[in-house]
Amino acid sequence: MFALAYFLLDALAYWVVRPVLRRIGRMRVFARIGEWIGRLGPYPSLLLVLVPLGLLEPAKLLGLWLLAAGRPALGVGVTVGAELTKVILVERLFHLTKPKLLTIGWFARCYGAVTGWIAWLKATAPARAAYRLLLRLRQTGRRLVLLARRAMRA
Repeated sequence: MFALAYFLLDALAYWVVRPVLRRIGRMRVFARIGEWIGRLGPYPSLLLVLVPLGLLEPAKLLGLWLLAAGRPALGVGVTVGAELTKVILVERLFHLTKPKLLTIGWFARCYGAVTGWIAWLKATAPARAAYRLLLRLRQTGRRLVLLARRAMRA
């Protein structure tokens, strides 16, 4: 159950920050960094993705420990901050390095297995129901934002 909640947190964080990722990708400074990353080989690219992942995953566990230790605000702050930072940074780095990473045989096999498992999971009834719920929440959120904007103009 804990693992499912953990993966759902990852998916929700990515869904929330996806628009931010698009904007970051269009910024000139990040385009230059992307060009530099594009010149890296497969294994340096892998290292570039794994280092922030290796630093930020334990930070999320620290946040959970803080929650359990009776420091809920700090625990939630550390967990959410580490998750959002991880999703923004690692997702962008993975997007930039994916073609080179897939040239590493074992990585390509693992990536294929994981994406196959995710596709299977998304096809299950609970996942489809959760997706429909998220879509409804998103639509409701957009309506609330529109109402708030109209109220501010009036």
